[in-house]
This record gives sequence, C-alpha cells and structure tokens, in this order.
Amino acid sequence: MAAKKPVKPKKTVAETASATEQTPVTPVVEPEVENANTSEAKSRFNAALDEAKAGAAALGDEAKLRASKARDDARARGETYATDAKTKAGELAVEGKHKASEALSGLSRVIDENAASIDEKLGPKYGEYARSASRSLQDNARKLDEKSLDELADDSREAIRKSPATAVGLAALVGFFFARLFR
Repeated sequence: MAAKKPVKPKKTVAETASATEQTPVTPVVEPEVENANTSEAKSRFNAALDEAKAGAAALGDEAKLRASKARDDARARGETYATDAKTKAGELAVEGKHKASEALSGLSRVIDENAASIDEKLGPKYGEYARSASRSLQDNARKLDEKSLDELADDSREAIRKSPATAVGLAALVGFFFARLFR
C-alpha cells in the first residue's frame, strides 16, 4: 500500500507574496453590559469577604487571649507543683535522716552487745576495737540527728572536695550493701 501525501491548503490572495495590500482584521468587541444583578452580586461577595476577614481577625485575637490564659494557668500550676514537690522531698529527706540515725544506733548496739563474745574468742584487744567502733557509730548517729539537711549537704560537699577517691569508694561500698540488701 502506498502512503498518501498530505494535501496542502491553497493560499489566499492575501497570503501570497505578490499581494500588495493587506487589510487589518479587527475583532468585533461587544461592549460589556453590566446589569444590576451582577453589580449587586459583586458587592455582596465583597461584603462577605470583608466580614470573613473581620471574623478571622476576631478568632485570632480570641485564640491569643485563650493561649495566654492557658499559659499563665499552666505556669501557676507548675509553680504550685514545684513547691509541693520541694516540701515533700524535704519531709522525705528528714524521715530518711531519722531512719539512718536509728539504723546506726541499732548497729552500734549490736556491736556493743557482741563485744564480750569478741573478747572471749579473739581477745580483749579486738573487743576494745569493737567497743570503739560502737561508740563511733553512736556518736555519728547523734550528730546526724542534730544536724539539719543543709548542714549535712555542706559537710558532704566538703568531704568530697577533700578526698574524692574516698567518696567514690564509699559510694561503691554503699551501693554494694544496698544491692545485697534488696536482693
């Protein structure tokens, strides 16, 4: 089958190279007729648009006020919770200090009660070491009861500054005892 050639359209006289005069073609423009309904619709649309902008601005202002109030309420509640937490922590620290003092006193009594058996089994020299340790524990328990939490914190900081290696060793020892105790 043979392919068909496309047919070229014939040129008009004005399109040929020999044409000398050309007439400009101007489109016919009809004057736009604006009736009363169109102008009323435009004015209503513009009024609705202005009203929507004003409503959005009012909502934005109200949202800012509510957010500010919520932020202030949250800040006040946070401060109240922080104060309550500090108070509760202080009470628990005082209770813990008292229990630690009682534990030291109890350990002192146990050592003191067993000093006589240490005298018999190991000799009076070791029994005296036990009694000395018992007195030292009792003195530390008494000092612990007498001092405030702030004084204890200051004493602890000073002891850690003086010998940090001892502080780390004691912390490890206490950790070991707690691990064994709560096993």
